[in-house]
Amino acid sequence: MTTPAMRPAQPHAVITGAAGGIGAAIARRLAADGCALTLVGRTAASLHDLAATIATECRVVVCDVADADAVRQAFGALPPVHVLVNNAGQAESAPVSRTSDALWERMLAVNLSGTFYCTRAVLDGMRQAGWGRVVNIASTAGQRGYAYVAAYAAAKHGVVGFTRSLALEVAAAGITVNAVCPGFTDTDMLARSVANIVEKTGRSEEEARAQLAALNPQRRFVTPDDVAASVAWLCTDGAAAVTGQSISVSGGEVM
Repeated sequence: MTTPAMRPAQPHAVITGAAGGIGAAIARRLAADGCALTLVGRTAASLHDLAATIATECRVVVCDVADADAVRQAFGALPPVHVLVNNAGQAESAPVSRTSDALWERMLAVNLSGTFYCTRAVLDGMRQAGWGRVVNIASTAGQRGYAYVAAYAAAKHGVVGFTRSLALEVAAAGITVNAVCPGFTDTDMLARSVANIVEKTGRSEEEARAQLAALNPQRRFVTPDDVAASVAWLCTDGAAAVTGQSISVSGGEVM
């Protein structure tokens, strides 16, 4: 029987899609929990703005996670990674009959392939350390279906399946792999969804927000800090026996 390795004194955590919303909340929480950070995203200015607010060691890396070569180069220049949070993502809506090849491929590239590329880049280092945490930010769309977002839901279902398979591969190596699946979260992505409903239905912004909030049994939107709290717990030694799970942060929408 093996004894799990202990968390490093100052784990190095990489957060993709770190510049705002859920990513920024996760960065602040992990910094508060003693991690050194690397913030990954596509916009340098936004990443540097966030880094300036974090009182811990903090690197900024500009990288498109959907580009395998860019990920390989960016992660190859980093010190060993102990925690990887795959948060980079994008959501677009369309009926299946109007889902273009480009939209389909874009949803898979950013949400699913990017998760794979980044995870693959850190696994050897985690194995050598005998300790690692991979947390994939999926969605309740990876646990159930929603109309008009088939491409996004397919990608997030893929993230959940990837999470489960990888968790089994690395379970004996001191590495846990889990997915956190937020419901509708009060971020810029939600604002775009509300604007889309307003444009296509003629409802007011207040009515559109109420329509989405009603999907949550708590009748509220999830906050980025709600998601960050779950991620932070999964990165502790106290969660060492939790792997391959898809944790719904959705006020009871998915059980």
